[in-house]
Amino acid sequence: MKDKFVPRLKLQADITEMRLNTLEPPIRMESLGTSSEIPKFKEVFTDLVQNVDQTIKAPDQVMEDAMLGNGADIHDVMIAMNKASLSVQVATQMTSKVIQAYEKVIAIQV
Repeated sequence: MKDKFVPRLKLQADITEMRLNTLEPPIRMESLGTSSEIPKFKEVFTDLVQNVDQTIKAPDQVMEDAMLGNGADIHDVMIAMNKASLSVQVATQMTSKVIQAYEKVIAIQV
């Protein structure tokens, strides 16, 4: 009975082998593909803002579903609210880090 609740983990299969001391050449940006395949900085931040916006709007929909009895409960509402809060915090931190990096680049004297 006790063995039913013990998770069965296959650590050997789950852990990927890392090769730190290889003689392979380093990965260069040219080998990753053309510049059209790499997303632009503006596109990345636009997607970030859109994802944060969708995450912020999600708790309202879940709360409406909970009030109407469409399968959601208060736990789902709280989870959606915490996800929204966390995504806003992450987006704020990312924005401040980008601004700090920009200020450091501007401060470099040529």
